[in-house]
Amino acid sequence: MAIYRVKDIRGMSSEELHEKIVELRKELSREKGLVASGQRPENPGRIKEIRRTVARMLTIIHQRAGGAKK
Repeated sequence: MAIYRVKDIRGMSSEELHEKIVELRKELSREKGLVASGQRPENPGRIKEIRRTVARMLTIIHQRAGGAKK
């Protein structure tokens, strides 16, 4: 799955964001499972990228809800 940037995330609807977060969390779980079982991940930086992307998405969701002030 591709890593989304802020510009891409802002263009998504709330429902789409929630779906993507679920997909990314599943992928993160798989990647962490590989590491926990002792296997080397195909791309070691992928876990960090996924975590940051989920955080970006959650931040934008909270901003839309009025949780962050400018």
